[in-house]
Amino acid sequence: MKMHLLSGGRLRLRRSVYYPGAPREETIELPISCALLKHPQGNVLFDTGCHPSVSVDAEARWGTMARVMVPVFTAEDSVVHQLKLASLGPDDIDVVICSHLHPDHCGCNVFFPKAAVLAQASEVAAARAENGPAQGYLPIEWDHPNLLDGVEGQRDVFGDGRITLLPMPGHTPGMMIAHVVLDRDGPFVLASDAAAVRAHIDQRYAPRNTWNTELALAAIEELARMEQGGATILLGHDDAQWRSLRTGAAHYE
Repeated sequence: MKMHLLSGGRLRLRRSVYYPGAPREETIELPISCALLKHPQGNVLFDTGCHPSVSVDAEARWGTMARVMVPVFTAEDSVVHQLKLASLGPDDIDVVICSHLHPDHCGCNVFFPKAAVLAQASEVAAARAENGPAQGYLPIEWDHPNLLDGVEGQRDVFGDGRITLLPMPGHTPGMMIAHVVLDRDGPFVLASDAAAVRAHIDQRYAPRNTWNTELALAAIEELARMEQGGATILLGHDDAQWRSLRTGAAHYE
């Protein structure tokens, strides 16, 4: 199995969202990471990042949310265009895994109508709730016919231990990570926003954009335990880590 790490876009937001104590006016630019897993039984995409149109007119698609997280990328840096670096196109994707249903993580779902889209049932319920849009769930990004809402708890995607989905609520009610086992490069954990930046693990704190702080801290502790066990934690939005990784056409296996 091969793993390509692909860009899902890039955002500018207040630094204090992730780093407490930062001046309110200070901003930071952060990557959005997606992972393509070329498994013998199918091509799997973990998170789909931002829709390419938000790179041109974010407010048209996101409304006022575009003032809180500002896209700073070109359409070519969205995952639907990045797939070509791994010699694939949208129709080659068999499974899309949604860590959660915020627009910077599922924005390109619409481009994969042939794929089965997996999300935790609790996350779909949160998105479908009356206050869903107010909680950051935009139907235009996640509400598509191929969304499956039947993932309850842990799931081994292909039944061979290579890609295992694990519920890790905290950032959102149905936050989900993936434990990935590669033959050469070993185990990886695709953490998404369960641990967005390195400081969350090193300093054991939850960021400001957290649904449930107690659960988020428990998730961070579990990720730290997995790291101590030998897994490489791939953070959701850590710029320093992103720049140190093999991305695009380069891959892990």
